[in-house]
Amino acid sequence: MRVFLLILILLTAWLAGLLAFANRVVNSTPPPDPPQADAIVALTGASMIRLEAAEALLEEGLGRRLFISGVNRATTRKQVRASLTTAGAAFDCCVDLGFQAENTLGNARETAPWVARHHYHTLIVVTADYHMPRALLELKAAMPGVALYPFPVATEAVDARRWWASPDQARRMAVEYCKYIVILIRNGLLSLSSPHRPVATTAPASANTLGSAS
Repeated sequence: MRVFLLILILLTAWLAGLLAFANRVVNSTPPPDPPQADAIVALTGASMIRLEAAEALLEEGLGRRLFISGVNRATTRKQVRASLTTAGAAFDCCVDLGFQAENTLGNARETAPWVARHHYHTLIVVTADYHMPRALLELKAAMPGVALYPFPVATEAVDARRWWASPDQARRMAVEYCKYIVILIRNGLLSLSSPHRPVATTAPASANTLGSAS
């Protein structure tokens, strides 16, 4: 009986957490215009919407450079440019591509040296709304002290406002929540083992064949 009660409590807590996580995702879009930052990073995935949004921010001058992390290694720079309807003069001078990342942890590990190399201190982060919480955890862990401005975008992969209405989307949201919890616990354990490690800040915001990471 006690075991059953414990399982019931854990399931209830997990479900409450999932609902809170989904509500956070719903309320994150549409995002307000982000503040001016040193640069922009876009994490590739199943949708071009992420890259379109990031490139548009670059063209608006909200960052000096754009780093696209997780580009498929078989994709050329010319193909990336051709796929972006928002690409303009800024793409030709101020976009860098990362081909190494295959997941969100890889995105963070690929982005951190690029940020350090350019001595950037503020970064606009562009990814899917449901992916943003986990992406921020990984980026914060990889770049302590860098201020992150989230710019989540709604994509067709998950309709955050009706994620529960589709088994596939419900599964994707639940899996994303579980991954988020795992990274949250991992980072918490790491902070306990390194209590003096500086903490990165997350500032509130005022692909297809291209992407291999999600």
